[in-house]
Amino acid sequence: MVSCLGEARTESQAVAASRPPLVAHVFPTFAVGGAQVRFAAIANHFGAAFRHIVVALDGRLDCRERLHPGLDVTFPAVSATKHAILANAWRFRRQVRAWAPDVLVTCNWGAIEFALANILPVARHLHVVDGFGPEERDGQLQRRIWLRRIALGRSPVILPSRNLVRIASQVWKLPERMIRYVPNGIDLDRFASDGTRRGGTEPVIGTVAALRPEKNLSRLLHAFARLPAGRLVIVGDGPERVALESRAESLGVRHRVEFAGHRADTAACYASFDIFALTSDTEQMPLSVIEAMASGLPVVSTDVGDVRLMVAAANSRFITPPDDAALAGSLAALIADPALRAELGTANLAKARAEFDQAAMFATYGAFWRGAGAVS
Repeated sequence: MVSCLGEARTESQAVAASRPPLVAHVFPTFAVGGAQVRFAAIANHFGAAFRHIVVALDGRLDCRERLHPGLDVTFPAVSATKHAILANAWRFRRQVRAWAPDVLVTCNWGAIEFALANILPVARHLHVVDGFGPEERDGQLQRRIWLRRIALGRSPVILPSRNLVRIASQVWKLPERMIRYVPNGIDLDRFASDGTRRGGTEPVIGTVAALRPEKNLSRLLHAFARLPAGRLVIVGDGPERVALESRAESLGVRHRVEFAGHRADTAACYASFDIFALTSDTEQMPLSVIEAMASGLPVVSTDVGDVRLMVAAANSRFITPPDDAALAGSLAALIADPALRAELGTANLAKARAEFDQAAMFATYGAFWRGAGAVS
C-alpha cells in the first residue's frame, strides 16, 4: 500500500511538473492601456509556454480582445474593499494560496494589497510599475511611499523608465538589488509606414490615448485652437470624451477635430498622421510615443517621464513644458515645415529600431515569469 501511494504521488508530481508555469497577474484594471497592451503582447508571444490568471480589480476586461483565443488564461472575479488594506491583503493571501501560481505579478499602486498579501511569501513575486495616477502627478504621497517600501522591499520591481528607477531608488528607497530597468518594446514592423498618406494640403496632428483626466487632452485642444490651420485626430475612448467634444465646440474647432473612438489596430491611424502629439500630465515610457516613432513621425509632447530621452536628439526641442502656448508653438513650427517633419520622423524611426524592439523585452519578462531573478 505504501508503495502504491508513493508511486501515485510521484506520478502526480510529475504531471504537475510537466505543466507550463502558472503566472497570476493582478491589474487595477484590464481596460486598454500601456501595461495591459504590453502584457497581451508578451503573453501572445509565448503562447502555450505559460498559463495565466488575470485579475482586474475594477472588473473591466476590455484588453481581453487583444489576447490570442488559444491562450490558457482565466479571469477570476476579485474585488478590493475601499479603505480596508489589511482586510483585503489577508483575503488576497488566501486567494493566492488557492491559485498556487508559480509567480505572482502585481501591477502599479492599485495592486499593492496583493503585494502586501505576499510579504510572508506564498509565491514568487514581482511588481511592475508603469506610472502614477493624477493624485501623484506632482509628487509621491508619503503614506504610499511607506507602503511601497514595506510591500516591495523583498521583491524584484520592474520599471520601464529611468525616471521611475530614480524614484524607486531615491524616494521609495528600495534595495538596489531589487530594481530592474526593463524598457518597453513593440513590434516595430507592424507600425512601419512609407509615408505615402502624409504631406497633404492640410497637415494632420494625431494622438492615441485613453480619454482620461491624466492624459489632459483638453490641453491639446487649447493648443490646437491657437493654430490657424490643420486637423486634429484623437484616437481612443474613455470617460472624458463628452467633455472633450464639448470643449472642442466651445473653442470653435469642433469642425476641425475628429474623435475617432477606440481602434483595436492603431497602426493605420499613425500612418495617416503628420505629427504625433502627447499632452499628458503624467507618463513614464508611453507606448504611444514608441509607436509614433516606429511610424516615422515627429513627436510634440509635454516633458513627462522619459519622453525627452526616448525621442531622437533632434526632436528633443519639441518636448515642451505643460503650457498651451509652448505646445502650440511646437506644433505650428512642424506644420509649417514638411522637410523638418520628415527629418525628425526619420531620426525617430532609427532610434526606435535601435532601442525599442520587443525581442529584448520578451526575453526579460519570459525569464521573470519562469522565476529567474524572483525572490521566494
